[in-house]
Amino acid sequence: MHVWIQNYNPLGITWLSTLMAALPVTLLFYLLAVRKMAAHRAAVWAFVCGTVLALAGFHMPATMVAASIGYGFVYACIRISWTLVAAVFVYDLTVESGHFETIKASIGGVTDDRRLQALLIALAFGAVLEGSGGGGAPLAICGAMMIGLGFRPFETAVMCLLANTAPVAFGGMGNPIRTLQAVTGLPEADLSAMVGRIVPIAAAILPLWLVRTMTGWRNTLRIWPGIVATGLAFGGIQFFWANYVDGTLVDIVGGMFTLLLCAVFFRFWKPTPIWRYPEDPVVDHSTQHHFTTRQIVHAWSPFLLLAVFVVMWGLPAVKNVLTSTDSKVAVPGLHNLVMRTPPVVAANYFEKAEMDLAWLSAIGTGTFFAGLLAGPILGLSLSRTLRVFGHTCWRLRLSLLAISAMICLGFETRYCGMDAIMGLALTNTGWFYPLFGTLIGWLGTALTGTDAGSNALFGSLQVITANKLHLSPVLMASANTAGGVVGKMIGAQSVVVACVATGLEGKEGDVFRAVLKHSVALALIIGSIVMFYAYVAPGWIPNGHKFW
Repeated sequence: MHVWIQNYNPLGITWLSTLMAALPVTLLFYLLAVRKMAAHRAAVWAFVCGTVLALAGFHMPATMVAASIGYGFVYACIRISWTLVAAVFVYDLTVESGHFETIKASIGGVTDDRRLQALLIALAFGAVLEGSGGGGAPLAICGAMMIGLGFRPFETAVMCLLANTAPVAFGGMGNPIRTLQAVTGLPEADLSAMVGRIVPIAAAILPLWLVRTMTGWRNTLRIWPGIVATGLAFGGIQFFWANYVDGTLVDIVGGMFTLLLCAVFFRFWKPTPIWRYPEDPVVDHSTQHHFTTRQIVHAWSPFLLLAVFVVMWGLPAVKNVLTSTDSKVAVPGLHNLVMRTPPVVAANYFEKAEMDLAWLSAIGTGTFFAGLLAGPILGLSLSRTLRVFGHTCWRLRLSLLAISAMICLGFETRYCGMDAIMGLALTNTGWFYPLFGTLIGWLGTALTGTDAGSNALFGSLQVITANKLHLSPVLMASANTAGGVVGKMIGAQSVVVACVATGLEGKEGDVFRAVLKHSVALALIIGSIVMFYAYVAPGWIPNGHKFW
């Protein structure tokens, strides 16, 4: 097979080539947000647009286009869709068995206040799930739990997308940091520490932002002790762990610490008045059934099993056992046959394309096994447990189609060079590059759906541009992943997962429009923090940093 060289100006006019590269993503956002088209239809149309442009506009060989689509489809099935189905399956088991009522009562036992319940579930518990594996599990599980507790579907989707931001930089046992180190060659300790000096600032204000989306400023400020406790706990642990311990367990430790601290704090500190939705029934504790500790642990066992399995599946020792030596297969007609060239990379670089077929080591498999064990523990027979799984798969069929189309579009974008053209367009910003470099990471995560994917696409570009502009490559590489955390909430697959979990299929466009303004505002805040480090406090940028 002949090598195909990416062309970063296929139309001969830079701005026209940039517009063409942005067309599939723009079409997707237009169909979702303006036309309010169902996600699976919008995704298919955007995918078709991307395929046509890859063939006719970028002149990518048809065999390579087909190979990139196949690669994306396999990735979507094993790494994204499988995790989503398994996570919703666990939730469906608690509903089918009737134990979700106990779960609701146990959280109500900590606090009846909707604002504090959101902080406990969406932020603290979601951070543990993101740190353990990510892959849509935090959105799927937390969204489903909150709906079961009686939260409003639309607000739940928005809150879960907002909460699933700050933990993303260290999600999947620190996978974005490792990816950044791999593509840039920069020390992992420096990258972890720098990200740990940017993202925790956003994490500290996230509880305030989250509660403000639920209610007005007056009701938000009435629980300022809870907001401060949550923000300082999670942001503080993020900063400490990323700077002094490692970049792997940041979210797991931070989320668990925050969950435990808030659970204790909220038992003793009670906001006045308790805030609930107008349509919520009045809580009368004298008539409520009081469950024993054993009953509560029994009801929570599926999620406890899920957390244990997800954390265990993410441990390198376990992953190595579950992953066979031949699990990675080179994609025929694509692997090492697409060449990226300067200025996107420092020197000619052949894009790898290796399908990871290690289904057994995927986070979704651990989640599925947790569900298989949880069913009988909750009193369901194995056959009934499997019927619940089948019902879950059927219910999610259109959403899985949407996810597959979006992931395939993302892979096409990467291999034909559309992503590089859009990234290059943002590099021509001179002194403002620290801000726009952050937006490159934001754009990359929005396109690929993962912070690690954004780092793989644009990490080397950040370093090259930083060196040209006499900026710190550690800072700009870290800015890519820091900006990417708030791009996650507008990623098409994230929006779809959140809508599935909250029963809002067909409302993806409305949810996207609701979170877009938050995503842009937070991206500008993070960009401003990066500007501060670049021009005001460059001495705070780590260089040769060492963990304890």
